[in-house]
Amino acid sequence: MSTLGVHQVPFVDLRVQHEPLMPELIEAFRQVTEASAFAGGPFVARFESEFSAYCGTRYALGVGSGTDALWLSLLALGVGPGDEVITVPNSFMATAEAISLCGARPVFVDIDEQTYTMDVSQLEAAITLRTQAIIPVHLFGQMADMEPILAIARRHGTPVVEDACQSHGAEYQGHPAGSLGVAGCFSFYPGKNLGAFGEAGGVTTDEPELRSRIQMLRDHGQASKHLHSAIGWNARMDGIQAAVLSVKLRHLDTANAARRTAARLYDELLADQPAIKRPVLAPGRKHVYHIYAVRVPNRDAVLQRMTSHGIHCGIHYPVPIHLQKAYSFLGLGPGSFPVTERCARELLSLPMYPELHPEQIEFVAHTLKECL
Repeated sequence: MSTLGVHQVPFVDLRVQHEPLMPELIEAFRQVTEASAFAGGPFVARFESEFSAYCGTRYALGVGSGTDALWLSLLALGVGPGDEVITVPNSFMATAEAISLCGARPVFVDIDEQTYTMDVSQLEAAITLRTQAIIPVHLFGQMADMEPILAIARRHGTPVVEDACQSHGAEYQGHPAGSLGVAGCFSFYPGKNLGAFGEAGGVTTDEPELRSRIQMLRDHGQASKHLHSAIGWNARMDGIQAAVLSVKLRHLDTANAARRTAARLYDELLADQPAIKRPVLAPGRKHVYHIYAVRVPNRDAVLQRMTSHGIHCGIHYPVPIHLQKAYSFLGLGPGSFPVTERCARELLSLPMYPELHPEQIEFVAHTLKECL
């Protein structure tokens, strides 16, 4: 067990994740250093091949971050000024930022109160002649309800870009995250289920033209060296990050299974407390529990009490995107998306990582019930 012991439970513990992998990681560092393949190159190409196979897509592209993945995917689809892109307001800021960076306008629809993903019943009404893409967010490790989303999108001829930044290895009716939309966008930020040793991201797709466009945009718009066909960006993945991700990808399924085991124990231990709303596993989904978020009354007070007991929790996300100062120009005040706003007041993310011990989970659950 971590030296922190049962009575100091971190929200995530990357050190205990990396300790058993150190021989593999050191060998990866040695290989990259010997090859001096630091920006792009063979280690990125190898990871791209491995990750596309894992996600069941023809292609994967390594980029600098999950934000880059979303932004470049939209740019490659031709999203630009005057366009609209539909997404949800309960996501990390990057989902909306990517839309804005294209010059487009984010259009929000509220979420389903059980899964915290897009409420499909509200999607079609949000589509206009300006709608150029739909971004469902696979939140906390569970995929959005993709079948009806894709059906609506097909009727309107609108591409779907999956924000899979929190859902590496999740599935919807047997289909891996990142394999159902025209593109799947992943973050490999260190704390993610598949995390690098710094910033990194990826895009999965079956579309050769989209792949070529993103390859060009991520490398300053170069179609070939010194020939710039478009205005692009420096969004290449580092060789070191790719080598680390290749190592950790081999362990991802085992780590995700451990997360599901931890989630089941949380579910059992919290089942007798009706004031605690546990995560709902929707039919036909494989949840990978990037976040184990419960809903509790008086969330902020509960968070303070949990911290005082040595348990470090998180909040995802206390201020919805539409209520952020950066998006005040949209004119969407309180009450615009009531389910999102209610969840933002109540969601509390409990410690969750593959190496979490049953004794730690029992301590967290017992303390949470006491704090209520």
